[in-house]
Amino acid sequence: MVDIATRVWNHKWKIDPIVRSMIDTDFYKLLMCQSVFRNKPDAQVRFSLINRSKNIRLAELIDEGELREHLDYARSLSLTRGESTWLRGNTFYGKRQMFRSDFMEWFEQMRLPEYQLEKRDGQYELTFEGSWPEVMLWEIPALTILMELRGRAVLNRMEKFELQVLYAQAMTKLWEKVKRLRKVPGLRIADFGTRRRHSFLWQDWCVQALIEGLGDTFVGTSNCLIAMRREAEAIGTNAHELPMVYAALAEDDEALAKAPYRVLEDWHEEHDGNLRIILPDTYGTEGFLEHAPDWLAGWTGIRIDSGDPVKGAETAIKWWKSRGEDPKRKLVIFSDGLDVDRILELYERFNARTRVSFGWGTLLTNDFQGLVPGDALRPFSLVCKAVAANGHPTVKLSDNPNKSMGPAEEVARYKRVFGVGEQEPMEVIV
Repeated sequence: MVDIATRVWNHKWKIDPIVRSMIDTDFYKLLMCQSVFRNKPDAQVRFSLINRSKNIRLAELIDEGELREHLDYARSLSLTRGESTWLRGNTFYGKRQMFRSDFMEWFEQMRLPEYQLEKRDGQYELTFEGSWPEVMLWEIPALTILMELRGRAVLNRMEKFELQVLYAQAMTKLWEKVKRLRKVPGLRIADFGTRRRHSFLWQDWCVQALIEGLGDTFVGTSNCLIAMRREAEAIGTNAHELPMVYAALAEDDEALAKAPYRVLEDWHEEHDGNLRIILPDTYGTEGFLEHAPDWLAGWTGIRIDSGDPVKGAETAIKWWKSRGEDPKRKLVIFSDGLDVDRILELYERFNARTRVSFGWGTLLTNDFQGLVPGDALRPFSLVCKAVAANGHPTVKLSDNPNKSMGPAEEVARYKRVFGVGEQEPMEVIV
């Protein structure tokens, strides 16, 4: 077991880079990349860093030279032979050769493209532009680099024994959560915490703690490198990025209305009927389900990632029943801002009515709340999103208007096309 506090105390970035592998990323990102590589390889996109927590002034906390060093190091990485063998030969979700040979040949030669970095009003403006399959792979490295550098800025002010105590407290805090969760039979929990983790070493420790502490309750991790090293299941399907870009590429309102379903048609074809989880909230869950084609009702389940999770699950159950499906045979995956109290509450409410699973993210891999003066390690909401495709702005409405994004006139158009009315704002936890 790595002594994390000592590693932090002796830290030098050249021997301990933040991003250390092309597969130190989320599994869903590679699955989506393969789909994009096949269906939209020539689309030109722009990704941009968005700090929703404006009070965290990253450009005042993080040295620009150090940030560039880590970004440049990430650009030097390529897939190793062992990593390629794992992706090509491993079984994922019961399927061998999940990744096609043409995609793997491209991925083995791929390097992250250039970036643009500027400072403005105490924040970093970090953008990536180019072909969609290449640029999309920047999202996870960019977020993990910024999140960890912010943490290091705080930790650098601490002495050796302070660090030892800090990590002992954080380990105890997580283990108390594990003890509460393992009392509940039938729970299914996965690590979804790569993007806004405290650090790679800490995420790896958290996964090892869940493997030992939860046993079969722990179903896997979204992080490919950790999954490979710890012989855990790699977990993930797709994200809002796909419908956002497909919608931006739509030529008119009619094509726009069909875009979220076209995404899932391509996904179904890509995976031969596997990985059939719907993410319905990009442009409003209720409208998406109301206008969904009948064949989608036969899919395995739904992931709820914004808005009131109780309302989202109730909406899904009602929709399945209206389409002649048995909700008890379906899967609801909760993944928005979860911690133990919320996990147990949702499990108690829905376990007898449908199959439930939980993607535990930032509050698994970055919960140092209350452990340092001023709560300076409190997690914050940082995202890296596709903001344009072929010159057209992207839009996300979400089930929580505090997570929406896009130019005002385009947001109004999307609300009209997708029939989104008044929405209830909710606090964005992370």
